[in-house]
Amino acid sequence: MRFLSIYKNVERNTPPSPEEMAAMGKLIEEGMKSGWLLATEGCLPTALGARVRRSEGNVSVIDGPFTETKEVVGGFAILKANSKEEAIEMAKVFLGHVGQGECELRQLFDPDSGESSCVGRQDRVQVA
Repeated sequence: MRFLSIYKNVERNTPPSPEEMAAMGKLIEEGMKSGWLLATEGCLPTALGARVRRSEGNVSVIDGPFTETKEVVGGFAILKANSKEEAIEMAKVFLGHVGQGECELRQLFDPDSGESSCVGRQDRVQVA
């Protein structure tokens, strides 16, 4: 199974310290070599971003920074795990390295699994 881990934190406008970068680099290297980490990226500050929204046929664009937001997406990782519980443990290890924040875990659809609906739910939803 693959999981998308979306890391949310309070935005900071300073880059990570060399020590933080080294610790994260080591975790990423270990995860890639072990095969449980498939991809990862960090996000730049929201001041460099934009939000594009479509609602009732209208499209709006809001340039960053997004000061009204308490937490922002700081980055993401794609994890390979045997279960949701294993992915949760991976997120706990990651948070132990970065400190404050949260990881939202979402299982990714696998077209090769033979499943045509969401796994583990009684209220299964068909995937179009």
